[in-house]
Amino acid sequence: MKKLLVALVTLLPTLVFAAGPSVHLDKANIDLTDKASLQRGAQLFMNYCLGCHQMQYQRYNSTFEDIGVPLELGQENLQFTGDKAGDLITNNMPAEKAASWFGNPPPDLTMVSRVRGKDWIYTYLRSFYRDDSRPFGVNNVVFPNVGMPHVLQELQGLPERTHEERMIDGEMKDVYVGLKSDGTGALSAGEYDQAVLDLTNFLVYTGEPMKLERTRIGWFVFGFLLVFTLLAWFLKKEFWKDVK
Repeated sequence: MKKLLVALVTLLPTLVFAAGPSVHLDKANIDLTDKASLQRGAQLFMNYCLGCHQMQYQRYNSTFEDIGVPLELGQENLQFTGDKAGDLITNNMPAEKAASWFGNPPPDLTMVSRVRGKDWIYTYLRSFYRDDSRPFGVNNVVFPNVGMPHVLQELQGLPERTHEERMIDGEMKDVYVGLKSDGTGALSAGEYDQAVLDLTNFLVYTGEPMKLERTRIGWFVFGFLLVFTLLAWFLKKEFWKDVK
């Protein structure tokens, strides 16, 4: 027991460090029934994310079907690798070279929403800022010292950390108040937030493609159990009505 306690005390600083700083996460109000949003999110993923990040547990044809895109139209506009419709969504980036370029191989994103959560993804993609000390010239508030470039920079522009002086404990201090884009992006701030929400929506879908169907079936099961319970109750009353 004494050795176990010593080990736990030794590991405590590591566990605290692994937990990372507490960062406020913005609410991602996604809607998996919004096929237009899912289609826009798929378009963003295929154009900006697939070059580095795979979805090796998701297939093109099932994705097109689920988000309401005709197969031929999906292959023409969302499938750039020449793979077959039934192939998994992968890329050709060598893992060894990716590790040397980015520090670690870019993770597969099929289940990222199940691991990180939709609010984390939504906030993370809106939290890049200029940092000339980093290899790709950017850092991230949610994921400090991230090895990923700001792949959506052409849409958002390059945000800067903004500060303002505030009175704290009787002293004027320079306080970080948020990020502000430099205005070079193709989208306005509101349009960029919507684009990130669409991409987040798509990533949540790929994390659990059957969620809507599972929910629909669940209501049928609930209804069946309710009817069965009522029938069983009436049957019990009928059998026991003459028993005193």
